[in-house]
Amino acid sequence: MTSVRPKLKPDQPKTVTAWETASGRVVWMNQAGEWTNDASDIGVFTGEEAEARLAQAAADEGRVTDPYFMEVSDNGDIAGRETLRETIRANGPTV
Repeated sequence: MTSVRPKLKPDQPKTVTAWETASGRVVWMNQAGEWTNDASDIGVFTGEEAEARLAQAAADEGRVTDPYFMEVSDNGDIAGRETLRETIRANGPTV
């Protein structure tokens, strides 16, 4: 399952995010290439490394669902055009 999302330039800092299949929780790939549900442990990738991490995530579909790039700042803070949506994903409902 994939969704159409904005294309990020190769040099833009990004992370890989997905939903954990068993629980439905939001997860991010950390710098070690493992899945975490801790938004403070987001891995930051660019260029070919980012593409390799997304391919790694796609190969892990079963454990995770719908992996995709999410724009982040150099230090891993949520950033970019989809800031509101990604902030809600990281912090939970706005209610």
